[in-house]
Amino acid sequence: MSIQNLNTFDPFADASKGSEDDVQDGLVHIRIQQRNGRKTLTTVQGLSSDYDLKKIVRACKKEFACNGTVIEHPEYGEVLQLQGDQRENICQWLTKSGLAKPDQLKVHGF
Repeated sequence: MSIQNLNTFDPFADASKGSEDDVQDGLVHIRIQQRNGRKTLTTVQGLSSDYDLKKIVRACKKEFACNGTVIEHPEYGEVLQLQGDQRENICQWLTKSGLAKPDQLKVHGF
């Protein structure tokens, strides 16, 4: 009898499969949108479709203590939305986790 739920699981294992070549090919656009009053949204657009965006949002929500979702945009495809101004946090997190290089990140807003 063995316990199966104690095995370690890497949610980004699918992102690091293969050789050292990155899956991410284009620019990742990080924007901020004003809602009402002081409320803002941070949107991340341009991540490769090879990544599981729901897992990325789940990890970001835990890391930044904010809410987030993946929306389907008619022009841009799947876009990550995070509550609050998370531009610097998401830039640092994407480079730290190896999902994008710093020269692939384009930050817009204010």
